Amino acid sequence: MIGRLNHVAIAVPDLEAGIAQYRDVLGAKVSEPQDEPDHGVTVVFVELPNTKIELLYPLGENSPIKAFLEKNTAGGIHHVCYEVDDIIAARDKLKATGARVLGDGDPKIGAHGKPVLFLHPKDFNGTLVELEQV
Repeated sequence: MIGRLNHVAIAVPDLEAGIAQYRDVLGAKVSEPQDEPDHGVTVVFVELPNTKIELLYPLGENSPIKAFLEKNTAGGIHHVCYEVDDIIAARDKLKATGARVLGDGDPKIGAHGKPVLFLHPKDFNGTLVELEQV
């Protein structure tokens, strides 16, 4: 069901420092910051030859990243994102196996402009999983 690894998301307490680290220290191509109000985050994409790193920074007081950073003040891996061909079929198959889909269960449009869903970390070895339709 899952395809390629689309990205690994890292929550950062200082977006500019995170950008500088990947761009200036590691020599990666880094996108401009992009606000995603529906998800409560500002995102930056670090382009790698085989995948992406997504830097996440809180956008607004109700941001899930704000709560994550309160518990993990240095930042850290927030989620992994896998590609799927059909997000509704994937959701239905996962729910039939007992996996919990977060939110209302309906896909939302993610930062890449494609439908996404998140799966409960307790169902996936403590890892928050995002599925993105490609």
